[in-house]
Amino acid sequence: MQLSKRLKFIIDNIEENTTVLADIGTDHGYIPLYAIKNGLCSKAVAIDINKEPLGKAKLNAILEGAGEELDFRLGSGLNPLEKGEAEVVVIAGMGGNLIKDILEEDIDKVNELNYLLLLPAQNPEVLREYLYTNDYEIIDESLCEEEGIYYELFKVRKKSGESMALDSIYYEFSPRLLMKKEPLMKEYLISKKKEYEKILGFITESTINAKERRNSVIEKINIIDNMINHF
Repeated sequence: MQLSKRLKFIIDNIEENTTVLADIGTDHGYIPLYAIKNGLCSKAVAIDINKEPLGKAKLNAILEGAGEELDFRLGSGLNPLEKGEAEVVVIAGMGGNLIKDILEEDIDKVNELNYLLLLPAQNPEVLREYLYTNDYEIIDESLCEEEGIYYELFKVRKKSGESMALDSIYYEFSPRLLMKKEPLMKEYLISKKKEYEKILGFITESTINAKERRNSVIEKINIIDNMINHF
């Protein structure tokens, strides 16, 4: 089974000997199917809110010879799971806001998990702020790049007393990735600097609001420059 770079990145962060893995928003079901086929877990639950991708996931499982150890459930977020049923949950391919809402909606189930692997497709800063300020232990953060797009992976678990408020800039740029000098972090910072330079080029008005916005973007570019020099 051929996995994309992003999906293989998630798989590489699943600990071996997991009993039950649940993949939320499973799409074609590649993550739970690969985990089963390669002995990373004993059972997997593939969950999706839409019938069509779940049907494709079932077909893929049949073609790969997977049996009853792979379960398919139609539903939203963690709703199809029983409390305490899964040890590990993967949520990937959604925006940071939606992932945050999914966790909040079933926080009692989140409390029972060994850990979660969260990979937002957009707005990772929203998810990071939520995790850092709502009693999640940040086990690890990692970064991957696929076709010019950078993806941030959060490996976390719910644990009281772990909240830690940060300056807003560090919700956008992970302090953990900066401190451990994540190999891709410099490239990521350079790409973000280019984005802000492009934004700066669009701010052409001379109103007070435009000037404040321009100064804010310039300040952020300077901060990113300092971060790049860290590497």
